[in-house]
Order: sequence, then structure tokens, then C-alpha cells
Amino acid sequence: MRSGSVYDAISVRIAEDLGFEVGMFGGSAASLAILGDPDIALITLTELTEQMRRMSRAGSLPVLVDADHGYGNALNVRRTVEELEAAGAAGLTIEDTLLPAAFGEARAQLISAEEGVGKVKAALNARQDPALVIVGRTGAASITSVDDAIARAKSYEAAGVDAVMFTGLKSRAELQAASAATTLPIVLGNPTDDMDWDFLSAQRVRIAIQGHAPISAATAAVHATLKAVREGAGPKELKNLASAELTESVTRGAIVKQRGIDFLGLKK
Repeated sequence: MRSGSVYDAISVRIAEDLGFEVGMFGGSAASLAILGDPDIALITLTELTEQMRRMSRAGSLPVLVDADHGYGNALNVRRTVEELEAAGAAGLTIEDTLLPAAFGEARAQLISAEEGVGKVKAALNARQDPALVIVGRTGAASITSVDDAIARAKSYEAAGVDAVMFTGLKSRAELQAASAATTLPIVLGNPTDDMDWDFLSAQRVRIAIQGHAPISAATAAVHATLKAVREGAGPKELKNLASAELTESVTRGAIVKQRGIDFLGLKK
């Protein structure tokens, strides 16, 4: 399944128009779009939920939300699931990284496997719509070991999650080992260059996250445009602007005009 990175109403509409089957709303993209800050767990559940609500209003594309650590312990995870489900999320991931970072620790750390299981159980208990996808996510491969990542994923599978997500797998052999040890659909963070689509599909990878290139490209475009304006460029000299046709499409201009005719008595 081709996943597009989404972070606001316009990106959801573009991904939908391009035929993506699902959107991935990442915590890092949320932090950058909403706060202008790096991905260090500064964003709050309320801010994340409101952004999800805006995207749900903008389109019908199913969105898988990176819910980080669930914003606290297992009871906070329940609240996280309740809020994101009400905001229209199609699914969410709960990870076993210790967030925010512990005092005096520069390297990423994990919560215990037992606490991770408690969190995914709480997430499953909180959902009201059985169609809401709960994904147990582990970053152990890049923090402790691949074996630990597999053991944690198996425990999340046993707890009843709908899919497991791995980050930090660095080779085809590591992905094959993870796939062989589990039976659920796999969400994979940042596959390596040698993992082609056929290989990923054969390992039950259903969503392969390609990073957050759209928001990175948007940031570069805003910087370049403002720099050109600051240096004296006129409107006709600016490059790489959205065409009137593209703007009309992503803002649903034709639909809005028709509503004006239907409800405001405007003439065609």
C-alpha cells in the first residue's frame, strides 16, 4: 500500500487526488508544521488531535497517526486513542520509546517490554470502532537489538494489535527475520534502498514509510520564495508556484462555487 506523508489539510487533499490509499501523519511532521520545532516530544495530544481533526474535515483519505508513546502511561494511551478516534483517525501507532528523553541521557531509550504490552492493551481497550487500526511499534532494532525488536513485536501481536511496526531494520535479512517471527501485517519505517516493492510485499510489509519528503519540500519552497521576495523579486519572477488549476483543485474551488449557486443564489 502506497503511503503518502500528510501534515495539513492541503497535503491530505493532494495525496487523495493523487490516488494514495493511506496517509501517514508523523509526529515529526506534526511538530514541524504546528510548532516549528524538532521531533523531541514537545507537541501535546490536544495539538496533534486538532491537526488530525482538520485533516479529517478536508478529505476522506484514511490517515495512520504516529501517536508516539501515547502521551504518558497506559492510562494516557487510552485517552490518546479516544481523542484520535473521535478526530477521525483511521489508525494509530503506539511505540515503546521512552519519551520525552530522560534527564542526562543523550541516546534513545526504551520502556520495558511489559510496559509496552500494557500500553497496547490499553489502546485496544479504548477503541470504540473495531475498524480503527492499532499498531504496536518498536524501535528496539536501533536501540537494543533486532532480537529484542522481534520479541517485543511478538508480545504486541499476542496482546491483540492489528499490525506491528518496525523502525531501525537495516537489511533484507533483518526484515526477513522479523517477518518470519510474526504473522501480522508489517508497517516498516524507512526501508533501505535494496528493499524493492516486490521484496517488501513478500515480507508482508503493507505500508513502507518513505520519510517526510513532502513537508521537507514545502519548507524548502517557502524558504526559497520568501528569500526571492526579500531580495526584490516581483510576482512574475517567482518560480515553482502552484498553478491556478492546481490551487483550484486542492481547494475544491468548483465545489465551493456550486455551493454558492445552490445556497447563496449566485449566478453561474
